[in-house]
Amino acid sequence: MSVLILAPHIDDEVLGCFAFLAPGTHVVHAGVESRPGMPASLRIQELEASAAALGFTWTLLDNPVNAYDSADLVAPFERAIIDRRPATVLLPEPSYNRDHREVHGAALIATRPHDTLPRVDEVLVYEQPHAVLWPHAMAPEPSVFVEIDAQAKLHAYARYASQVRGHRSPDCVRALAMLRGAAIGRPAAEAYRALRIVRSVAPPSPQPMEAPR
Repeated sequence: MSVLILAPHIDDEVLGCFAFLAPGTHVVHAGVESRPGMPASLRIQELEASAAALGFTWTLLDNPVNAYDSADLVAPFERAIIDRRPATVLLPEPSYNRDHREVHGAALIATRPHDTLPRVDEVLVYEQPHAVLWPHAMAPEPSVFVEIDAQAKLHAYARYASQVRGHRSPDCVRALAMLRGAAIGRPAAEAYRALRIVRSVAPPSPQPMEAPR
């Protein structure tokens, strides 16, 4: 099954969608920035190491971090859907972070039912620690859960060493995984909110005609 993840920043995909990071998954990152002591090249190196280990592919767009505009994101998101025709698209929960809100809004437009776009049968919203710790709005509770290996997720997150911070510390990431796992009676899980799930129903088999009596 092909999967497309729309990520505001490098590392958002492993924090929110680790369960889907595998061959057949493509991640579109909206942008990357340099900070003092943290050049963009370092973050890209971390992404390359993660992609090589987990098998996903990625594209990096050129948008100014902390100043995304959804109008600039719709077209590249639509292009990714047209080119890759994913069965599943994952978009971030809107949060106090402007970039997450803009990516979420653009992704809603890009996944809309439209006669010029391929149909996406599964559209899920992924969560991240910061959006759970300090919600932007009263979002519905998650409705889709995927069991994960919490230690494997932490190992994957460790590849983004430059991004490990207090509000998304390994302990915080593990705690959220354990909380979502407890909701389904498993050791650890990731939680998602379903915006659309399409299931096709096979047509009934034709019944044999009875021979005339």
